[in-house]
Amino acid sequence: MEITCTRCHRAVEDESCYCAACGLPKLTYSTDEPNGQIQPEQWNDAVRDASAIDWKLAQRTAILVAVPAGMLCSMVSPVGIMGLLWMAIAALWTVILYVRRKQSVWITTGAGARIGLVTGLLGIWTAAATSGIALLTMRFLQHQGNAFDALWQSIVNESVVPQWTASGMDVHMIDLWKANLLSPEGRAGAVLAGISLLSCGLLLFAVGGGALGARMIARRRTPQA
Repeated sequence: MEITCTRCHRAVEDESCYCAACGLPKLTYSTDEPNGQIQPEQWNDAVRDASAIDWKLAQRTAILVAVPAGMLCSMVSPVGIMGLLWMAIAALWTVILYVRRKQSVWITTGAGARIGLVTGLLGIWTAAATSGIALLTMRFLQHQGNAFDALWQSIVNESVVPQWTASGMDVHMIDLWKANLLSPEGRAGAVLAGISLLSCGLLLFAVGGGALGARMIARRRTPQA
């Protein structure tokens, strides 16, 4: 008995769990059931197949995309200000490449989000390593430490302190916090806090990009009316 896809009306092979044309999981029907009840025996198998991830393939694909994306997101990149966008695009592209290499018809949104998470972690590590190496090189090998210190002092004096003053903070507290920020420990803490905040943002955008990539693949497999 030939089985026809209920969405695109194309023939589906008996051993296949989903339609090769549009990716719709196949429903099997049993004539032994009373009142014509439908038994979707292979639905769960198709969904599990679409949500399962070949992590070796996913990691290789993620590394291929995440490393250049992480370099673009680093602090020394001229386009690093668009880091959130680069990371979302990288995760989306990783999902698309993964599906092509796996020769799969579709994956679930959750699977795409997990692949995006791995891409984000690899991209963040690359961005942090690239930024750290570049900053160490500029400070200790190129002797540009004074320029960094002057830039940080300018940010504190011209941006942070006026905001504290406008909020009505006590002058003594302003001087205390200013001294803390201008100390080596304060500079290191501020940089660490900024990197942590940026990393959280990059990770969220990577997860979102991976989920979006999975949804785009599913929609592309849907025939147009």
